[in-house]
Amino acid sequence: MTERTSSDTDLGPDPTVDDATVDAGDRPDHGRRNTRVIWLLLAATFVVILNETIMGVALPKLMTDLRIDAGTAQWLSTAFMLTMAVVIPITGYLLERFDTRPIFIAAMSLFSLGTLIAALAPGFEILLLGRIVQASGTAIMVPLLMTTLMTLVAPAERGKTMGNVSIVISVAPAIGPTISGFILDTLSWRWMFWIVLPIAVAMLVIGIRHVENVTEPQKVPIDVLSVVLSAFGFGGLVYGLSRVGEAVGTGPGAPSAGIQMWIALGVGAVALASFIVRQLLLQRRDVALLDLRTFNSPIFTVAVSMMAVSMMALFGTIILLPIYLQNVLHMDPVRVGLLLLPGGLIMGLLAPFVGRIYDKRGPRVLLIPGSIIVSTVLWSLTLVNATTSPFFMLAAHIVLSLGLALMFTPLFSAGLGAVQPQLYSHGSAIVGTVQQVAGAAGTALFITIMTAQTGVLTVSGASPEVALADGVRMAFLAGAIISLLAIIGAVFIRKPSDAPGGSHGGH
Repeated sequence: MTERTSSDTDLGPDPTVDDATVDAGDRPDHGRRNTRVIWLLLAATFVVILNETIMGVALPKLMTDLRIDAGTAQWLSTAFMLTMAVVIPITGYLLERFDTRPIFIAAMSLFSLGTLIAALAPGFEILLLGRIVQASGTAIMVPLLMTTLMTLVAPAERGKTMGNVSIVISVAPAIGPTISGFILDTLSWRWMFWIVLPIAVAMLVIGIRHVENVTEPQKVPIDVLSVVLSAFGFGGLVYGLSRVGEAVGTGPGAPSAGIQMWIALGVGAVALASFIVRQLLLQRRDVALLDLRTFNSPIFTVAVSMMAVSMMALFGTIILLPIYLQNVLHMDPVRVGLLLLPGGLIMGLLAPFVGRIYDKRGPRVLLIPGSIIVSTVLWSLTLVNATTSPFFMLAAHIVLSLGLALMFTPLFSAGLGAVQPQLYSHGSAIVGTVQQVAGAAGTALFITIMTAQTGVLTVSGASPEVALADGVRMAFLAGAIISLLAIIGAVFIRKPSDAPGGSHGGH
């Protein structure tokens, strides 16, 4: 993807952009246009990401209203993640091939249509279809935002702008359960979609009027085999990971779920390996669906790895805390949502300040303390039991959110900033894909360990609360051990060479 403005980006000369185009980018109205486009994309992305975690608290009510069991209801979240994992790798191609405006319109149209289908759904099957259509739009919006930002924002200001992206990517999933808890306390589950629908349609209408094309599309071919391998690879891994919790359970469906899990993971691993080989061959001719030359940058590689660890911690905690608070401490969904709200708000409030610090001081001053804080909180959560105070859990979640806030912005900024400009769309797609797979992996890991340990103690005669609390404790222990990897990685992240004050060798 090439840029139409260069004074706003300062990415260096691009042989595909002529002098007339470059001069046009120097006009002040282009700066205002770019700012408007970025803010519109940020607002739209916040709306669509909010839906990724909004269903968790609603599942018990949906099970009653739609007369479905827990395994079936879980598909409303699993299918969303699965669709995201399948669609995001293709966005690298889409963002190269099409202009900004039609991509935005397509994404918000899909999301709005999916929201309408879900709100009107007469039964589970149509509701599931609505969630899949919603996810298709969400999957396009996140890489579109990241790629547009990297193209339009000068390196010296990316930290500040990435802080706003961190608000979207970290706060929206965190406050999803809170919002759904309030809605479900007084209204039908359909209102989770009816409330979002007019906001989504408004963002679509505003975008149609005000989002302008800020990139130059290229005529690039699409490799159908890569699309198929990507779908089976990333989709197989996410589906397999989503079945882990049921597979390690003691219910009647556990053996069947176990078979499905291993088949999906096996197919996913083989397809992913084939996909990687295919991309390595295609990128020699610059026609890869997902160009893996982004990993030629050590900074990008380490940043993506740390991002994976952070997303595992975030999504694993988001899934475990409500289970613990509701089933061990017997808190109702509204109180659980309120308890998780301060942490989400803190992440949002801190993100802009973190971005400014990154611009001035670089990533290490943020990443090293941030990774230490996250690890410390996860280690402290290994002390939970059946009588742990809710206030301890509140404090732990707030401090964990503080640590994650210190990590997300510098990881996004340094990681994507270390990628060569012509690979921004592919880097954004890789970041989005890693977030989905890591989120699914974190959820699967935490749920698996919790379920296994709970089963062992239940068989030995422990009460349900004591058994589940110990299962949660063991799951946090695994997360604490993994978090140590992020501390090591933080030492190796530095500012890319194209940013003022950054070290050389970023690309």
